[in-house]
Amino acid sequence: MNLKDIISTKTINEVKQLLANPQKIIITTHRNPDGDAMGSSLGLCRFLNNMGHDATVITPNEYPEFLSWLPGNDKVIRFCDSKTRSIQLIAESTLIFCVDFNDTGRLSNMEEDFLKNKTKVVMIDHHPEPTAFADYIISFTGVSSTAELLFKFFNTLGQLAFVDAQVAECLFTGIMTDTGSFSYSASNPDTFKIAAELLKYGINKNSIYAHVYDNYSAERMKLFGYCLNEKMVVLKEYKTAFISLTFEEQKKYNFVIGDDEGFVNAPLSIKGVVFAAYFVERHKHIKISFRSRGKFNVNEFSRKHFNGGGHMNAAGGKTEIFLNQTIENFMKILPEYKEKLNETI
Repeated sequence: MNLKDIISTKTINEVKQLLANPQKIIITTHRNPDGDAMGSSLGLCRFLNNMGHDATVITPNEYPEFLSWLPGNDKVIRFCDSKTRSIQLIAESTLIFCVDFNDTGRLSNMEEDFLKNKTKVVMIDHHPEPTAFADYIISFTGVSSTAELLFKFFNTLGQLAFVDAQVAECLFTGIMTDTGSFSYSASNPDTFKIAAELLKYGINKNSIYAHVYDNYSAERMKLFGYCLNEKMVVLKEYKTAFISLTFEEQKKYNFVIGDDEGFVNAPLSIKGVVFAAYFVERHKHIKISFRSRGKFNVNEFSRKHFNGGGHMNAAGGKTEIFLNQTIENFMKILPEYKEKLNETI
């Protein structure tokens, strides 16, 4: 559970030295934060405050309501709602942590003001192909989540004494959500060892699960049923299935941020399907999510065709054309991958 064989000793020592004295720290993450992004951000924030630092989390925009129970949520600042205050806090900071993203483009509307800042930046992330925007890069793809990487980071610093039950709750949430409750991206024994270590802090895993997965509205459940019954398209020839959602359909079911969490994973439960996609209309663009089983690399697929990226079996992208055109383009591309899709186990 130590990072010394992965991250340079120089990087670890210099970050440790930076944290040796009280700092005014900003922690930020990617637009549309998910469970790992918020669990990691709030877990790191609590850890740093326990160390005696003045740490604050700023997110580019809002995030799902089912994550609002996380410890420290009430103090999170949303850039989209408090731009002036956010810019001031960033300008006054003496250190910035960027967690669960590795390219400033993921900051979206916050990117321009972030790049103006000259404060030292530490990146902690588990996605492939990081860009070199940070002064210190702690990046490793061989972990399930940024939350898992953070626990390794705390251990490598020799500062596990500053991990408490609230930090453990946040990190466990990050690991649990980024592995789909340990159903994928969790083949490394270290993931389970760290989850076990976090449980030792007295956290209630059943309560965490209920907060995240058993906390949906009736409208969301009806929307999910509608997507499966009316909007899911199965392409057996390509072992592929996809779901799409328009603005009007979102409006009909009183859609709020987070309601479509997990929709992209559903088609992978179909026998024979190894590639799933989810297309949803957003403001001025189409957001796309990709998931796969086995060896089919959706990171490469998304980077090549849909201005995106991510992990081998989980990635995202976007287009700035109409939803029907995006889907048409997707279906035109699939024949190029027929052989690879049929090889996937």
